[in-house]
Amino acid sequence: MRRFARAVALVLCAFTLTSAARAAPAGSAEKGRQLFLRDGCYACHGTRGAGGAIAGPQLAPNPLPFAAVLMQLRSPAYRMPLYSRKVLSDADAADIYAYLTSIPAGRAASGITLLNLGSMAARQAVSHGKK
Repeated sequence: MRRFARAVALVLCAFTLTSAARAAPAGSAEKGRQLFLRDGCYACHGTRGAGGAIAGPQLAPNPLPFAAVLMQLRSPAYRMPLYSRKVLSDADAADIYAYLTSIPAGRAASGITLLNLGSMAARQAVSHGKK
């Protein structure tokens, strides 16, 4: 019976998150970028939402559902400041969310030549008979 209850709870959570993701209001990514910078979000989350080692977590790419982001803005956990509706409207939050969803994933480290020079040099040395 416990397994069944857990399964039902997981299905309901998944349905809720999926519905919340679909319910994200339309927003302007460009206006959201401006708000993200103007309101200081970048100070903890970086200019592209990548997060920081000490400060805020990664927000993009692939942000949490809009409902979760809005909940964090309105009732923040940890050291994040409160953004009430008087400070940041739901429409502005939707614009910021549009910006976060517009940020593409970066390239994998394996695809960045400069990061792989050491291993490339080692492979070239092996292929040329050097150790």
